[in-house]
Amino acid sequence: MSTPAPVPFRTALLFWLKLGFISFGGPAGQIALMHAELVERRRWISERRFLHALNYCMLLPGPEATQLAVYIGWLLHRAPGGIAAGLLFILPSLLLLMLLSWVYLAYGHLALIAGLMAGIKPAVVALVIAAAWRIGTRTLRNGALAAIALAAFLAIAVADLPFPLIVLGAALAGVVGARLWPERFQPGGAHPAGPGRPAPAPALIDDDTPTPEHARFSWPRLLRACLLGCALAGAAWLLLALAFGREHALAQMGWFFTKAAVMSFGGAYAVLPYVVQGAVEHYGWLDAHQMIDGLALGETTPGPLIMIVAFVGFVGGWTHALFGPGHLAIAGVAGALVAALFTFLPSFVFILAGGPLVESGRGQLRWSAPLSAISAAVVGVIASLALFFGQHVFFAGGVLQPAALAIGAAAAVALLAFRVGPIKLIAACGMAGLVLSYWHG
Repeated sequence: MSTPAPVPFRTALLFWLKLGFISFGGPAGQIALMHAELVERRRWISERRFLHALNYCMLLPGPEATQLAVYIGWLLHRAPGGIAAGLLFILPSLLLLMLLSWVYLAYGHLALIAGLMAGIKPAVVALVIAAAWRIGTRTLRNGALAAIALAAFLAIAVADLPFPLIVLGAALAGVVGARLWPERFQPGGAHPAGPGRPAPAPALIDDDTPTPEHARFSWPRLLRACLLGCALAGAAWLLLALAFGREHALAQMGWFFTKAAVMSFGGAYAVLPYVVQGAVEHYGWLDAHQMIDGLALGETTPGPLIMIVAFVGFVGGWTHALFGPGHLAIAGVAGALVAALFTFLPSFVFILAGGPLVESGRGQLRWSAPLSAISAAVVGVIASLALFFGQHVFFAGGVLQPAALAIGAAAAVALLAFRVGPIKLIAACGMAGLVLSYWHG
């Protein structure tokens, strides 16, 4: 099979926009969807290059699926491609969540959402389980990596260790492992060819494709990217402070969500307690019940779950009537846009500044071994996430929920045995939950 032709920029734009509309299932489901589309179907990037990028994104604070889209878009079409990929990936969820936030505040009716969520939540558990299985079968190539995955699972599920500490421990295990058992920490990920298993088809960005010029590391390039990112964030906050005052809610949101963005190791659920503490308890932008409702709304939309910050910003702008009682919707939109801007801007800087450094270490054991170990640890972390979700979905209130368990089991079988797409799965499970909720209601 021949190498795919270069991807036109317009084709890439349409793909990233489509991905933004269909990326349900949280980060694990989104990464699995990107792998299926970019590695298996379109062959824009090889398995090893995909996993190399993913390992770096897992190291960073912020939404790893969004960062992975930025990374691959950057590899394909330089900085404009990375920026476009990230923006188009998050734009549908931002617009949809602002619309749902307006409906929520204007009408306050969530019965339909609650019914849909009754079916979607078990489907999300199944998506996470399937992602852990698929990524694990590619990543855990030997007993050493499997042991790291098991240790990570126990560390987060039993010992409740913070995610950054688990990442650091895995990286150290990779450094030590590279010295003691270098053959176990060699770069990998793609299933090897063998009897009954053909070699993977060549990809546009293949294992041995030279690093493009724009992705080669240089200190001046790193410094420019960092300075530009910091200047953009600083200018945006300064503009808010000058226009409204440092104590205005929009300026406070800009600073607060910047801090949240650089602390969000481990994904949205790891940073949600910090968001609750600041947005609910300190600033009073919304109350605890609204925060829970926002999480339910966020789980029904595509894109990164951390986009719940847009709901927080919308409700904060609306309830505080930032522009007067006659402009509640405008205030809500302003709050949502500020929250999203300052939450996601650091992710673009991390990729566009650090990507060349990561590409320069590709194929070198001293760089790849820690990343391989981190990738193995992430499998354990994803499995722990499935356990966490399962406890709250299948044993809500400490009582077994037979309907949720049945929907989750059927969804897992559909994903793993019949390879049903996530969109069809989410739609079918949502309808099943809606029917059951009205049947029992």
